[in-house]
Amino acid sequence: MNFLAHIYLSFDDPEITLGNFFADHIKGNKFKHFPEKIQKGILLHREIDTFTDSHPIPKQSSKRLHKNYSHYSRVIVDIFYDHFLAKNWTTYSSTPLEEYVSNFYDLLKENFEVLPLATQRMMPYMVADNWLFNYANLDGISNVLNGMNRRTQNRSKMNFAIMDLKENYKAFEKEFTDFFEELITFSRLKLNDL
Repeated sequence: MNFLAHIYLSFDDPEITLGNFFADHIKGNKFKHFPEKIQKGILLHREIDTFTDSHPIPKQSSKRLHKNYSHYSRVIVDIFYDHFLAKNWTTYSSTPLEEYVSNFYDLLKENFEVLPLATQRMMPYMVADNWLFNYANLDGISNVLNGMNRRTQNRSKMNFAIMDLKENYKAFEKEFTDFFEELITFSRLKLNDL
């Protein structure tokens, strides 16, 4: 899953949210210096990724893209799924998306010193371009895919995946909806176990 899903699946706990958000910037077991709840957030992030990578529904979404994007197809699916979470936000949260995202950006600013260096470098761009809120529209997703393609020196061709999203929109949305219900349940249980 991508940023918005990981934040949402922290269930409004600020420290869990921080760890779950920046876990990709932490290698191996180099997280023992963080407070306990941030460590739990990092571990929860990894559990979510493992569950997602092994689940048949995201695999089905990824398979639809694999011919054109090879191993990048899973990254694209994560971005697509964040789009559907943002687009259908009122199904999952009573807090308006704009307010939810603004509160999250405030959380990052308040805890800037705790963030890994890579997260500190990324954060100004995320906030300035309001990535999380803009996931809700296709232009926002197109911008994300363009940025990801640039980061691969145009090797991934991810910028073209917006066309795949438009062509198979209903199929991707149904897959997200079916999968996300399971993922919410899994994440709640896993957080209690950690």
